[in-house]
Order: sequence, then structure tokens, then C-alpha cells
Amino acid sequence: MIEKISPTIEDYLGILYILERDGEIISGVRLAALLGVSQPTVTNTLKRMLRDGLISMELPGGTALTPKGLEAASSVMRRHMLAEWMLSRMLSWSKVHQEAHQMEHAISDELEAALLDQLNQPTLCPHGNPLPGNEDLVKDWIPIHLFQIGDHIIIRRIHELAEEQPEVLDFLERNLIGINTVVTVEEVLTFNQTITIRVGNHPVTIGFPLARSIFAEYAPEPVVD
Repeated sequence: MIEKISPTIEDYLGILYILERDGEIISGVRLAALLGVSQPTVTNTLKRMLRDGLISMELPGGTALTPKGLEAASSVMRRHMLAEWMLSRMLSWSKVHQEAHQMEHAISDELEAALLDQLNQPTLCPHGNPLPGNEDLVKDWIPIHLFQIGDHIIIRRIHELAEEQPEVLDFLERNLIGINTVVTVEEVLTFNQTITIRVGNHPVTIGFPLARSIFAEYAPEPVVD
């Protein structure tokens, strides 16, 4: 059992987990931007986390989770994703991420275990991101702007950092772009950094900054009798 950690520290742990998992260098500037706080606030919070043995600052890449911190961060991410699945039964796909942020801090170890069982041990969240320990499931999915014109692809994942922007999920939902949606790449314009995909009968143009956070794989070829 992990000792009780404040909601603020849990928020930091979640972001640190994502950045470290993705191999990104963790800086105070980046954390401040992602968490919507000042750099002095980040510095003070990281000092508390260092004191409590959740992080180290000895590596060339900057801040890193300790084994204790990784265990705590994994629990935060797992509880958040389980809350998303529970809420997805009541709320729209674009709303569950923000609401889950409020709930994750109140989920006990006992409730976490019960949810895992009740939800049949999910390996991905409703937005296609892997629960801790299931990272290999998503390793072959690539950002949609890397596909070619004419490719038929299946949307598989919306990166966690894109989920932090409610307007992004709302845009995707309004345009019927969700997990397991099959789309066709119609245009890729590198000079103005946009990709246009066809969703059903309508085209949707997406800038590369967002496209980098939308992962897909090739759709299977249709079976011809």
C-alpha cells in the first residue's frame, strides 16, 4: 500500500509519469506549462517530492521518478483511467477525462481493485492510452500525419497530453473522430503543416501539432468474395 499523497503531488506524478514514459526531458518550464502553475511553484513542489523520496534529480535528463515515485505514479494513472471507464457509462467521451481528474484522488486501493475486476481488467483507457504495464500494446501505432494519401487507417489513441485540452476532445467528438474510427487520408500538406482525413462523408483538416497526438494503424483490407 502506498502512503497517502496529496492531490497536488498526484497531479505532478501523473505528468512526470507520462513524460518519463515517452522519453522526454523533464524541465521546470515544461512542468509549469503543463500544470498551469508558476515555475517557483514547480520548484517548491519538486523539493517536497525530492524530500519524500518520490523523485531524484541526479540524472542528466533532469527530474526522474524513483521506484517509490514510479509506484505512486502508476497508481495515479491507473485510478485515473479506471475513473474514465466508469464515467464513460454516464458522460460523453469528450467529458470523462476532466471529470476523472476530480475522482482519481478519492479512489482507494480497495476501490481500485474492485474497479479493475468490475471493468474486466482494461488494458487501455477510453482514449486508447495504456494502463501502466501495457505500453507494448500501443508501440506500433503512429501519429496520423505520418501516413500517406489514400491510406485507410483506424484511429487507436489520443495522447494523454492532448486529453488535457477539453476543446481538443470536443473537436474530435464533434467530427466523429473516436477510438476505432476508420478514416481515409485525403491530403498531407507539409508546407502548411496540415492533414485532411475523410470521416464518413465529410473531410476534416487537422494541424500537425494535434495530429502528432492522434495515433493510428492501417485498417485491414476488406474481404472480397
